[in-house]
Amino acid sequence: MRNYVLIILSVALLSSCKTNQLYINVLQPAPVTIPADIKRVGIINRSIATDETKLADIIDKALSLEGADLDKDGAMESISGLREELALNNRFTEVKLLSDIDFRASRIGLLPPPLSWELVVKICTETNTDALFALERFDTDTRIDYSNRKTTVKTPLGAIPGLEHQASMETIIKTGWRIYDPVGKIILDEFNFAESIVFTGRGINPVAALAALINRKEAVKEVSRQAGHTYALRIVPYRMRVTRDYYVKGTYNFKIARRKARTGNWDEAGLLWEQETSNPKRKIAGRAHYNMAIINEINGLLGDAIGWAQKSYEYYNIKRGLRYTRILENRLYKNEILKIQEER
Repeated sequence: MRNYVLIILSVALLSSCKTNQLYINVLQPAPVTIPADIKRVGIINRSIATDETKLADIIDKALSLEGADLDKDGAMESISGLREELALNNRFTEVKLLSDIDFRASRIGLLPPPLSWELVVKICTETNTDALFALERFDTDTRIDYSNRKTTVKTPLGAIPGLEHQASMETIIKTGWRIYDPVGKIILDEFNFAESIVFTGRGINPVAALAALINRKEAVKEVSRQAGHTYALRIVPYRMRVTRDYYVKGTYNFKIARRKARTGNWDEAGLLWEQETSNPKRKIAGRAHYNMAIINEINGLLGDAIGWAQKSYEYYNIKRGLRYTRILENRLYKNEILKIQEER
């Protein structure tokens, strides 16, 4: 599948009087590459507390004001979110939730040691899966702050001075993930994710203020599910907005090309820049060579773009050309990774 570069026509006068700036949406390879032979995957949960850590887990929950089963329910929501997103990815033929396998976390709030490869191979063989996605860690930390302020309370007898109590509660949701490849005996990815959500309640006393926080558990579950979706996207290419500078001053052709670029007429702007590549003034010719690299990147011709950028620096000492060459070479390398990922 060919990768097209999307040009956002919001050319900003940001760089300097001799250059303008344009924005490009560039397709980036997925952070994690899954081998082609992995078609069936299983999902396991290793975040449940062991008997040895259960007491410490209870104490931790009491001290951090966590609700009953908040971590357990949140972990299942994360796994559900992961499963939903992986099922939408057409590179997998099957996504299995291996809920019958009982795992226990060896340490609270920390990523446990990886599973042994003997165990990973055994699980994959018995469940007919090619790889394992593991929720290795799920933990919530909650902190609460109280404050009050003077206010006026309306009563049948009129307004009287009083205090309004405010309870502010922050919950930090922390998840840790691994992907195990039993054939290559490689951990394809190890990733920690944390997100904070804040709840605020008000009332005429501290109890009333806390009562306004009763929907916290549902919010935590929703954020946990989204964390699963987010992690699954680490195997999917994504778009990133980047900026490029191009020259707009030097000759009358540069001025006309600037106006054409502003209206999105990049091909005609490129023809004008190409005319100036043979300009007897070296600075003008160098700028034109550099701009030809820009138009070729816009058209998806990265090899040609690198050639123009190199010439702008090597023959005309356009210093931007050297940095731009490195950027384009990096893009070309990432495009090769994209091709591999797309073939899978």
